[in-house]
Amino acid sequence: MSKISLIIKREFLTRVKKKSFLIMTILGPLLMAGLFIVPIYITQLSDEEKIIEVLDETGMFYNKFENSENLKFEHIYTDINTARENFSETKYYALLYIPKTELKVPSDAFLYSDKNPNIHLKSYIKDVIIKEVESLKLAASGIDKDVLKSIKSTVNLKTFKITEEGELKKSSAEINMALGLFSGILIYFFIFLFGAQVMRGVIEEKTSRIVEVIISSVRPFQLMMGKIVGVALVGLTQLLLWIILTFAIITLVKTAFPETFKSSATEQSIIRANIPGQELQNKQAPTDEVAKITSNDEVNQVLDAINSINFGVMIFSFIFFFLGGYLLYAALFAAIGSAVDNETDTQQFMLPITIPLIFSIIMAQFVTSNPDGPVAFWLSIIPLTSPIIMMIRIPFGVPYFDLTLSIVLLILGFLGAIWFAAKIYRTGILMYGKKISYKELWKWLRYRN
Repeated sequence: MSKISLIIKREFLTRVKKKSFLIMTILGPLLMAGLFIVPIYITQLSDEEKIIEVLDETGMFYNKFENSENLKFEHIYTDINTARENFSETKYYALLYIPKTELKVPSDAFLYSDKNPNIHLKSYIKDVIIKEVESLKLAASGIDKDVLKSIKSTVNLKTFKITEEGELKKSSAEINMALGLFSGILIYFFIFLFGAQVMRGVIEEKTSRIVEVIISSVRPFQLMMGKIVGVALVGLTQLLLWIILTFAIITLVKTAFPETFKSSATEQSIIRANIPGQELQNKQAPTDEVAKITSNDEVNQVLDAINSINFGVMIFSFIFFFLGGYLLYAALFAAIGSAVDNETDTQQFMLPITIPLIFSIIMAQFVTSNPDGPVAFWLSIIPLTSPIIMMIRIPFGVPYFDLTLSIVLLILGFLGAIWFAAKIYRTGILMYGKKISYKELWKWLRYRN
């Protein structure tokens, strides 16, 4: 077995056997699954029955507010002062007051509550009042409400991508953007996480003087490469375990509690109310049927858009750019670790290295809005930014020439970073007690073998 393989094995086994690795391997999936499960569970807990008392002095909104599974409206007949004084002693969630004005239709309404009413409740009440006021205005103007409704139309803009073979595939800019941003941020996170592990490992071995024993048996370059590849394998192992365990936990919870993950009737009514033109459809078909048709159509559109993504290219690219970006930056992190004696001194050298990564995240939103533009193209082929930017572009569809060029340049960038890091690593790994500056690093780079 080669010396580099021995170092890789040592780095891998040493880190995998640590308690921190085991703890993060368990906590990671629990936290990621919790991000999906906990909000839904909390929503279900807060979805209690709310009773709203309605004081309508105009008399125009009697039975206009429809009751739902978790939302009830009860009309009261008293004055506002009495209603407000007695409110704290009642079981009601809120008091809706619609005052009578000199005008024919009210222009203001007031909602009193001892809690902060949620945005869905406010939107529903406001929509009901607006629709009723509009109906009265239309009637006063002699305009038939049904005629006006028949004029209103809704247009579903479906997007298709024409492939090089002339085939049509459905696409979704929203799904592409979400998938690209998620992939880019994931790579950004892992590059920082595991790159910093390489740096801390080098500093630890240097300060403990263990490296003096190791360096007597292997060359500095072999030690650096073994450490970088070993940590990379640890990262891939942990990432694979996170993905498998996260999906397993989510599937298990959804199977055990299927009712918890169903949309409530209130949520479905809110969704239907916010769909343009849905009001007319609601008049033409039963509520359950409309909800089913709308839901199925939206789900089918999403599934068609997801199926149009080339997941073969997506998975290959993610693995490659994850490894390529990690290896490039890990080499630079290893060089920093070899040049300093403690983590405090790393700050001045880390800034120039991390700027391209931070810049990539800042430019991510711009790239998603114009994934085929010149800025997105150049950032996706420059090795320091391509691991993140190219992953953001790929869901939108990237020409194979751009992808191939980015891969080739990232490989060349990694080789260049290895050469650069090896020059510093060879000298710095045995350098103790000296304050390192950029001028000193430049001297190390000029040293000949």
